[in-house]
Amino acid sequence: MKSISKQLTYSKVFFLITLSIILLNCGKTPQYNDPIPEHDNFNLVSQAVNETRVINVWTPPNYKTSTTAFPVLYMPDGGIKEDFPHIANTLAKLIESKSIPPFILVGIENTERGRDLSGASEVKADEEYCPLTDGAKNFRSFITDELMPEINKNYRTTSRKGIIGESLAGLFVTETFLIAPESFDFYIAMDPSIWWNDHYLEKNASTYLSKFPDKHIKYWFAGSDAHDISLHTKNLEKTLKQSAPAQLNWTYSDEPNEQHNTIFRATKEKALIWALNSK
Repeated sequence: MKSISKQLTYSKVFFLITLSIILLNCGKTPQYNDPIPEHDNFNLVSQAVNETRVINVWTPPNYKTSTTAFPVLYMPDGGIKEDFPHIANTLAKLIESKSIPPFILVGIENTERGRDLSGASEVKADEEYCPLTDGAKNFRSFITDELMPEINKNYRTTSRKGIIGESLAGLFVTETFLIAPESFDFYIAMDPSIWWNDHYLEKNASTYLSKFPDKHIKYWFAGSDAHDISLHTKNLEKTLKQSAPAQLNWTYSDEPNEQHNTIFRATKEKALIWALNSK
């Protein structure tokens, strides 16, 4: 998984800036040969993002042999050449060991990753990494208004749902958690890129938390050794300690021994076990 860790000091040498841009480039390439699990695949025409999106759906082993309805885990970066295989395989492993209840996994394949996963930014320098426009707003509408009804129509689902993402997808997860918390019941964000827009979300987290809905919500997030990210995830932890409402169940996993490109796989099992269990 490519790192999108942003350097705080823009006077860094041209090579490092160029390398960061290339690594971010609103896209990803796989580094692992994960076995591709059996899954469904369909195209969904979206008015919200004005394009056709590829959707991958993994159902738990007992889905076809039961009439049970299952909760759903949604995932940006959910293409077959992205994070869908290793998360689906991890869910299968955890379900088999009874570490988590059965879940349906819905992966959304990327087209323009940076456009979809980042909100608006007033920082001109951010434009080197992703568009400054609020593409996340449209992408969120696609998930909640178009994709969720399609999944609920075609699969046996409960009302419980969550979202998982790393890096830019972690930014999207965290932004959704703060500005539209009613969208999901639980949120998982590894190394969220909340440096975006001069760390606006982190700076304004207490304001968002003061308007939190009267709903039980879970938020799990982690920070690696990437200073430009961990600085803000640790500050967000402080804010949550001071301002988290009673109905919010949250935990922060400080991971100084992990790098930006290792933290997703290193923490995914404990994150899923914590978030997917209802208690």
